[in-house]
Amino acid sequence: MATEIERKFLVNGDVRSQATEHFNILQGYISSVPERIVRVRIKGDQGYITIKGISNETGLKRFEWDKEIPLLEAELLLELCEPHIIHKTRYLIPAGKHTFEVDEFHGYNEGLVIAEMELERENEVFEKPEWLGSEVTGQRRYYNDFLSKRPYKMW
Repeated sequence: MATEIERKFLVNGDVRSQATEHFNILQGYISSVPERIVRVRIKGDQGYITIKGISNETGLKRFEWDKEIPLLEAELLLELCEPHIIHKTRYLIPAGKHTFEVDEFHGYNEGLVIAEMELERENEVFEKPEWLGSEVTGQRRYYNDFLSKRPYKMW
């Protein structure tokens, strides 16, 4: 079992050219209740199932369990998910000793670009690139499970 420590930021400008890698992601939610989120994801040609707990008071830390599953199983599980499957392209962009995962959303969430970074400690210092915008860590409306229910284009 693992604990996820993650910070989220809006992105200013087009950062795709700085990516060392990118891939498409489809993800849906079997359960999007904040206390027990169950996510199904297809990243590239691999499937995953993830269970997340509720975030702590700062929004930085929460329980996360992630398991790789066969692609066919992920495709079948996506059919059971709540409405509004998330479509996004993820770009991996190094910054110092960390790598930002920059998600460019498509479909109902078109126009939203969020950078996430996983840390080892809540107070860990990290390099902040010039394209990093406002921090949105802990703001529920920027969580993917929330975006699946209330897409960005509806704000």
